[in-house]
Amino acid sequence: MRVLNYLEFASQLDRSGIGTATDQQRAALATTDVEVVTSPWPESVAAGAAGLLRGDGVVRDYDVAHCNLIGPGSLAVARQAKRNDIPLVLHSHVTREDFAESFRGSTAVAPALGKYLKWFYSQADVVLCPSEYTKRTLESYPVDAPIRPVSNGVDTDALDGFEDRREEYRTEYDLDGMTVFTVGNVFERKGLTTFCTLAQETDYDFAWFGPYDTGPHASKTVRYWVENAPENVTFTGWIDDIRGAFGAGDVYLFATKNENQGIAVLEAMACGKAVVIRDIPVFEEFYTHGHDCLKCSTDAEFRRALDLLARDPDLRRRLGENARETAAKHSLDRVGDRLVETYEDALAGRLEG
Repeated sequence: MRVLNYLEFASQLDRSGIGTATDQQRAALATTDVEVVTSPWPESVAAGAAGLLRGDGVVRDYDVAHCNLIGPGSLAVARQAKRNDIPLVLHSHVTREDFAESFRGSTAVAPALGKYLKWFYSQADVVLCPSEYTKRTLESYPVDAPIRPVSNGVDTDALDGFEDRREEYRTEYDLDGMTVFTVGNVFERKGLTTFCTLAQETDYDFAWFGPYDTGPHASKTVRYWVENAPENVTFTGWIDDIRGAFGAGDVYLFATKNENQGIAVLEAMACGKAVVIRDIPVFEEFYTHGHDCLKCSTDAEFRRALDLLARDPDLRRRLGENARETAAKHSLDRVGDRLVETYEDALAGRLEG
């Protein structure tokens, strides 16, 4: 079986959650009998676009088309797949809800985006999404296509050696004691204000490992906190080796307001870190308070959780050990099996939700 696994704007999305999820799909499929092609264009995007105008711009020698984004390239692939009776798999990494509070103006645009997503995802023979929560979200639009949850998984091999980078990264960013950290792009939706407020109210070192934008696309909130960071907060910006973040940090804090799954949480768990997360619906299906994480709803609860973990290293260790076991349930082997099953069902016309 030959499958197109396509991510347009791949270079711009290299360190994003969508980029990571796509890389992990391809890594998962590498252990199967599926042959993966990553571009629909015969030579280049420009050549493909020119060919598309002639009606032959998309490579046709694949059995299933799987798109990971919602832009014009994916739309072109979708239309060509429908014209040529190629099963179309659309992966919902983007929803109206999780687009809000990301970039400047994203909240205002989110309602219109929701209308587009309803139409776009309904073109699919099957829609994949990272969680049952996202499936319910898409059903509420409603999306007129079968919807199947498939975990984004966690690439434990890519995290090997994180411990060896601890001293280097703690020294580079002047981190001391129990360090509270987050990994990923700096957005308000990801809990930025809560992160900084907790830092102001405590004496722990806080580090946010990930890129941020203070230009015209940045939200006012991001610009404010990055330019007025509390003394005990470090915004690292882009780092070359994400393993350094998981090596340097001790307690992974994720006060996100909305997620479809949250790959970095699984990465932190795979590294055996104690995890403190916001108590939102998507996390109910994956994590258990007091077993593999601590869940909080208010700033006061987050503060108490951090103080508890600072006082009780044994609790940190126990949560981390249980978190490793949870992360193991999201192995790439399981992701690969689920993807292959979906492709086979698409080819055979067995596409219930």
